[in-house]
Amino acid sequence: MTAPKRKSRANGEGTIYQRRDGRWEAAGYVLAADGTRKRVRVYGTTRKDAADKLTQKIADSNRGLSVPTAQGSVAAYLTYWLENVAVHNLRENTHTRYTACVDRYLIPGLGKKKLTKLTAKDVRTWLNQLRTACQCCSRGLDVWRDEPRCCALGVCCSKRLSPLTLNYIHSVLKSALEHAVREEEIPRNVARNVRTGTPRPRRFDPLTADEARQFLNTTQGHRLNALFELALHTGLRKGELLGLRWEDLDLDRGTAAVRRTLQRTSTGGLTTLPTKTRASERRIAVPTRCLQSLKHHHEQQQREREAAGTTWQHNGHVFTTLQGRPIDPTNLTRTFTTLLSKAGLRRIRFHDLRHSTATLLLEQGVELVVIKELLGHAHIGVTATVYAHVRLRLQRDAIDTLSTALDGPVSDESTRDDGNDPPLCGATVH
Repeated sequence: MTAPKRKSRANGEGTIYQRRDGRWEAAGYVLAADGTRKRVRVYGTTRKDAADKLTQKIADSNRGLSVPTAQGSVAAYLTYWLENVAVHNLRENTHTRYTACVDRYLIPGLGKKKLTKLTAKDVRTWLNQLRTACQCCSRGLDVWRDEPRCCALGVCCSKRLSPLTLNYIHSVLKSALEHAVREEEIPRNVARNVRTGTPRPRRFDPLTADEARQFLNTTQGHRLNALFELALHTGLRKGELLGLRWEDLDLDRGTAAVRRTLQRTSTGGLTTLPTKTRASERRIAVPTRCLQSLKHHHEQQQREREAAGTTWQHNGHVFTTLQGRPIDPTNLTRTFTTLLSKAGLRRIRFHDLRHSTATLLLEQGVELVVIKELLGHAHIGVTATVYAHVRLRLQRDAIDTLSTALDGPVSDESTRDDGNDPPLCGATVH
């Protein structure tokens, strides 16, 4: 008995066949991003699955929607990904950084390669070249300088990218290719097969307990004293502090609800956004000293509101300018730097106040899980990794204490324990 003849697909519907690995592949012509018609391939676990995906792409193409094709270049797909996918899933500032990374590094390095023909070897070779290349020479930075001082003079300054920057560039490429895999434009993410190594965490220089006290003594009398006290006692991020509203504070119960963050974006200016992550949205306890400072700050703000009169712009923020507007994060950094100098302290980042809080809490013996909840980290592993060096120092101190106990004077024979008698309850090891 002869097998039933398979129904042929109509003209323009594409072709479907089963691959050697068992998956089904469908191919057809669609409208590409550059306005031409190109052949696109989709994959499915069954024939119907592959046919449905191809039908959807052809339908989108017939409506005039351009479809990224795997036959196109890496540059074309990265452009599509930024304009149609990443823009809807990322914050504006993050999308801006992604765009800069794609335009500055990914497209010049890998943009001309075909998406389907991109291999792990291509990515590894490109990253190795990027790791050793002088950025002044490769990006032609000397062209924009008034006085050439590098490649134009034939003297390379060897200004190379940091391991953290390389890791960031690699992560952006992985994100873009991961979406191509989800849309089944390519079978696998070749960037994931390339190991760049784990870069050393960014070094920070937190304040010691004495330095923190010295800084807070300097901020006394400053109109933002309550902000700096809250920053050092709770470890809130700069944007979280500036995004606080009076409705978020319960001064009677001594709590604060962290729900939003204030950022400056290129299109919206100063904008209030949700917290950095879901874990960052949290309720924290506010110490008594900060509660008193906040109450005093509220009274001071009322006086400033009366003095401003009709020019006051009420928005409910806890920390504002003299006219009631939100404080620009850059201006807060300038104020912070000025106060550090006035206190006679070394210059640190504002974010190092957050690190100072965590470090001082660890040194006081506070459990890691409590610090994780206070800082709003998504996972305790993040807290453990960031402050690994602090925990290592505390371990060393504990071991040194034990060594001192073990190296102490030996008691006489009359008081030596032969190990046969049970230990005394509540005995203390000195």
